[in-house]
Amino acid sequence: MKRRSPFTLVEIMIVVAIIGLLVAIAVPNFVTARNLSRQNACIANLRQIDAAKEQWALAEKKNDGDTVTMGNLVDTYIRKTPECPAGGAYTLGNIGTDPTCNITGHELP
Repeated sequence: MKRRSPFTLVEIMIVVAIIGLLVAIAVPNFVTARNLSRQNACIANLRQIDAAKEQWALAEKKNDGDTVTMGNLVDTYIRKTPECPAGGAYTLGNIGTDPTCNITGHELP
């Protein structure tokens, strides 16, 4: 009965190199996907803020250029204050202007 020999060092090194190559390819793609997901969530928050601003302006009979605060919107038009998933800060702007995030690339199209 022949006994099968264990893996050689070269075979183990080849397997480790292949795994390393796959990780080197996968990690940048994962980071890109995570950043894109954060950007899309931020844009969705900006749309929600903009819709709440417009609803508040209609209900309160406000005109373009009037000032709005997050306190006017929360509870009635938005359940809770939205937070940028990438750690940015939102600026509401006046009625008739789009809200913004201070992170580049996170803006309404």
